[in-house]
Amino acid sequence: MLFKILVLIFLSGLIFSNKADAKWLNEEILKNKEGNSREIKQELKKKLTPLQYKVTQENGTEAAFKNEYWDNKEAGIYVDIVSGEPLFSSLDKYKSGTGWPSFVRPLEPSNLVYVEDWALFSKRVEVRSKKGNSHLGHVFPDGPPPTGLRYCMNSAALKFIPVGALEVEGYSKYKKLFEE
Repeated sequence: MLFKILVLIFLSGLIFSNKADAKWLNEEILKNKEGNSREIKQELKKKLTPLQYKVTQENGTEAAFKNEYWDNKEAGIYVDIVSGEPLFSSLDKYKSGTGWPSFVRPLEPSNLVYVEDWALFSKRVEVRSKKGNSHLGHVFPDGPPPTGLRYCMNSAALKFIPVGALEVEGYSKYKKLFEE
């Protein structure tokens, strides 16, 4: 229990104070890319499916148990569908019973940003990708050991890279995680 409290205190220090800060981050990311934000949004609408766009760019949520990765048991890593940032490993995925892919920890903690979320009239912690600023899902303090956390993610925000494709896709440094 003490560990959970310490983890939550740590996470709270990483959380932006509100949605305005998350909007600011999104605008800063867009400013630093070539072209203007309208052009980038149009590019994303072409690249992503309507559901992927709604989830990653409009903070949407896909249906439980009716998404691509909720029951995926294949070995590999999950990356941001927009930026390709490595986010989670199948080694940290577990069956949470929620109908969404859930993980006990991120693969690359520095690739995540935490934002205070009051959208459903209670405080939650939204998880976003750092480079892509994609809405990924939320983190909750009700997960299993060793972290006690449940990173509940939307499949539509993720791309799965199987172990056999890590090298070809440019993620060869993660191959060693799956070698016994």
